[in-house]
Amino acid sequence: MHVKNKQLLFVYNEKSGKGVIRNYLADVIGLFTRNGYDVLTHPTQSRGDAEHFVQEHAGDADAVVCSGGDGTLDEVVNAVMNVRPHLPVGYIPSGSTNDFATSLSLPKNPVEAARDIMVGDIYRCDVGAFNGTYFVYVAAFGLFTDVSYQTDQNLKNSLGHLAYILEAGKRLMNIPVFHLRIEVEGQVLEGNYCYGMITNSRSVGGMKNITGNDIDMNDGLFEVTLVHTPVTPLDMNEIATSILTGDYHSGLVENFKAAAVTIEATDDIDWTLDGEYGGKHKVAAVVNCHKALRLYLNRRKSVPLVENQAPLKALARTFE
Repeated sequence: MHVKNKQLLFVYNEKSGKGVIRNYLADVIGLFTRNGYDVLTHPTQSRGDAEHFVQEHAGDADAVVCSGGDGTLDEVVNAVMNVRPHLPVGYIPSGSTNDFATSLSLPKNPVEAARDIMVGDIYRCDVGAFNGTYFVYVAAFGLFTDVSYQTDQNLKNSLGHLAYILEAGKRLMNIPVFHLRIEVEGQVLEGNYCYGMITNSRSVGGMKNITGNDIDMNDGLFEVTLVHTPVTPLDMNEIATSILTGDYHSGLVENFKAAAVTIEATDDIDWTLDGEYGGKHKVAAVVNCHKALRLYLNRRKSVPLVENQAPLKALARTFE
């Protein structure tokens, strides 16, 4: 009796990073096939294409795997959350920075990452809801946040993470000022800010440990970091030291955990979601969707440890 194979969607951005995934396509697809999947592949053609493809074909799929940067993963997760929230997702990172993959210690080699997906367990990861859309690991506004989507793709491919640093340097002479009202757990903060990020990650912009301490990616809580607008060069130095060291005792930087936060500005401000342009918003309502994403993860290699916790304790809590 013939047993029908399972269906797997494989969507990839062949321009992401240095186009490395192109060299591994046959091996990756062959690995999926040998593990009992009929594979429907799709190379993305433009922004939004990955999301449209998954939305169209998710109904018949048993799993979806994407390869690309954080933006490609963002599109796939948005499609899954909107169409089939329980559909498992696998991620083969091949972008320039890959913050989300770094946080979970996912393999950089595409074949190794694909193999881990095939033998992996389901890890229930938090996802953020932002004004009716979703993000995987970061929603941010202000200074430097446009760097990821303003940096030329060819420059990113040739220089990698250095391209982001060069682009960020152009922003230092024009520090923005946003007057914000922030509601979190019944409390209200108000003041002038130049930067803010709401994260579920240990790495943002390629920099580790800048989002806070004791990071748990499925505890139902975001790490929220808000930076007041500096007035003097000394203020700027204090802010940089605070963020780069993870020491948030500075009065210029606020860092806390929250399950939901609402940020209201006097005018529309640009937001970035997972490194992609997230539109202009005067009010941003952000809510943590606890354990909403089902992600393939090889627990023997890519354990999403809670900072300062023993591995066995982390395993007991984070895997179901």
